Amino acid sequence: RRPRPHPLVNGTFAESCVRDIDPAVRALVDQTVRVADPGEGLDHDGMIRTSASIDRIPDRFRPVLDTTVDAVRANAPTASVYAYGSVTTGQASSPESDVDILTIGLDDLTAAQIGARQSTRFRDLCRAVEIGPASPSDLVGDSDEAYGLRVFLHHYCVHLSGADLDAATTGFPGDRRAARGFNGDIGGHLARWRDAAGRDDPAELGRRIGRKTLLAVAGLVSVHDATWTTDRERAARRWSDVHPNLRTGLEDLLAWSDGTVPADQVAVDRSINGIVASIVEQFAADIGLWTTSTT
Repeated sequence: RRPRPHPLVNGTFAESCVRDIDPAVRALVDQTVRVADPGEGLDHDGMIRTSASIDRIPDRFRPVLDTTVDAVRANAPTASVYAYGSVTTGQASSPESDVDILTIGLDDLTAAQIGARQSTRFRDLCRAVEIGPASPSDLVGDSDEAYGLRVFLHHYCVHLSGADLDAATTGFPGDRRAARGFNGDIGGHLARWRDAAGRDDPAELGRRIGRKTLLAVAGLVSVHDATWTTDRERAARRWSDVHPNLRTGLEDLLAWSDGTVPADQVAVDRSINGIVASIVEQFAADIGLWTTSTT
């Protein structure tokens, strides 16, 4: 089947990387403005903790969510709809933040069309309305991808409409398996980035590389420090302390990921075969890569 954007591609359906999989649907959890969740971490039992809650959604964003739910239900009455990201943690700012939506049971094209219309409608309130599509089967099975989506759904998503497909009755541990479920596809992304180098715009490719790679770094930091984070900036700084030889490369990725400095072709080529390849090797050794390819 055609691969779908994973939440933490960017973040990550989520950074993980914007257009590596489907040009019509940006990957989820891929914020232009980095907004950390102050409540993210581990509880006293080692389970993942976040601030995501329906009670933390600011009133000014509720019309976006309500009309998006209406549009989804008009096209797919049985689809499940969730919000995630800074809107659900109370950290969103207007108009800089995205409104991030996960749908389960809505097709890719319709999700992209609704997202585009809602982005135009609410352009004065938010940067964009990003709608990521998944199917119920994506949650089923023992694969790393399915496990990662279940973790993401349970801890990062707020149910808005339709059947609640979060079947977990307890939290998930913030461990190697969760880190692998979120970003064990980093090896597949590296292969696609190598293929895209010289073809795609280097600034956009650099942004995708920075966002997804730093999410993988967050997984490395989480396992190394026995904590849990998906914060790219925190991860880059901490991994620079652990591996000072990677500091310059990590700083480049962070600058590209938030648009502070656009990447050029030479820098992209250097990063793919340098810092990114090093992170993939570390991730494979310390956490492990997905056992099945999504390419």
